[in-house]
Amino acid sequence: MPKTATPPGYVDNKDAYLKRLRRIEGQVRGLQRMVEDDTYCVDVLTQISAATKALESVALLLLDEHLAHCVTHAIQTGGSEADLKVKEASAAIARLVRS
Repeated sequence: MPKTATPPGYVDNKDAYLKRLRRIEGQVRGLQRMVEDDTYCVDVLTQISAATKALESVALLLLDEHLAHCVTHAIQTGGSEADLKVKEASAAIARLVRS
């Protein structure tokens, strides 16, 4: 995980991200309980879909902040850092699209 001199783009919304991630953690724990309790397959799959969408939502928000903050800052600074940040963002987008 690369470290930079500037704080991550999400730093201003960190508490909101943590709140969302804790909610998702609760959803996953609920899924575990559903399986332990032999809940009907389709009901478990429905909840997995909801947790997946919640994670995708957080990922897209983080990506937006990364582009608006980290990539924009690197481009304004210029040089090899700008190229690196654009490549990182492209790779992150590719991973999200494939998932």
